[in-house]
Amino acid sequence: MTGPQNTEPGTTPGIRVAVVTVSYDSAAVLEPFLASIPAAASGTAVAVYVADNKPDSPARPEIERMTAEAGAHYVAMTGNLGYGHAVNAVVDTLPAGIPFVLVSNPDVVLHPGAVDALLATMDELPDAGAVGPKIVETDGSVYPSARPVPSLRNGIGHAIFGTLWPGNPWTRAYRPPLGEHPVRREAGWLSGSCFLIRREVFDALDGFDTGYFMYFEDVDLGYRLGRLGRRNVYEPNAVVLHTGAHSTTGDSAARMLEAHHDSAKRFLARKYSGPLRWPVRTALSLGLTVRSALVRRKATR
Repeated sequence: MTGPQNTEPGTTPGIRVAVVTVSYDSAAVLEPFLASIPAAASGTAVAVYVADNKPDSPARPEIERMTAEAGAHYVAMTGNLGYGHAVNAVVDTLPAGIPFVLVSNPDVVLHPGAVDALLATMDELPDAGAVGPKIVETDGSVYPSARPVPSLRNGIGHAIFGTLWPGNPWTRAYRPPLGEHPVRREAGWLSGSCFLIRREVFDALDGFDTGYFMYFEDVDLGYRLGRLGRRNVYEPNAVVLHTGAHSTTGDSAARMLEAHHDSAKRFLARKYSGPLRWPVRTALSLGLTVRSALVRRKATR
């Protein structure tokens, strides 16, 4: 594994949570994220780490300044090998004795008490391996961040009909709405944009599968966590705001959509491996390829 170029992980005894975020030219959103952590963890000792996946950016001095002013640790990666790779590399360097890791995108603002609420749920549910918060969009809607693990039926239905018939039953099952007043419940996986995981569980899983450069690394992690006998739990008493970082359009958006479909193929092909399932994997791959082409065409218009 290619790791960080430099890291200064100095820690303080009694720290319960390491907050790990990954920056990729994220200067525009990083400061509000860092500023939100003290109130979110008002009753919890935390250490904060910023992994920089684009350390050759002109924005690096600004990102280093923000990180230093927040009392966080700046970690320059050797190159952009993906979100999961950067998180894994930082967690590998953490001092022993930190029992929890909060993984978060930088385009998130944590509400007061959010980290404390996630930890309280962990303390209450010893079989919970990961706990995710309620994620609110800037328009007030609730993002479906806690979902069932994709199945062949829902995966194929969503792949084929998701673009042409958005309200189809397979897409609704794939992305179930949480509602404005959701309740704590178990999920198949939690959005990688923000979740708390036990360090021992993350280590037992060998972290994120770095074969996913972008997308589905969180689906895969949640799926493997469940197979380990631990629970993914959605905790709406912990709230974060997704501010919507680097919006993309045109070719860039199309490439990201294509990467999403490629990762979906990888996950479902691995979940449903074996020679007897080859025809189903082939049909699924074809459906995802067709959907990717349709979505890419729409995005580049």
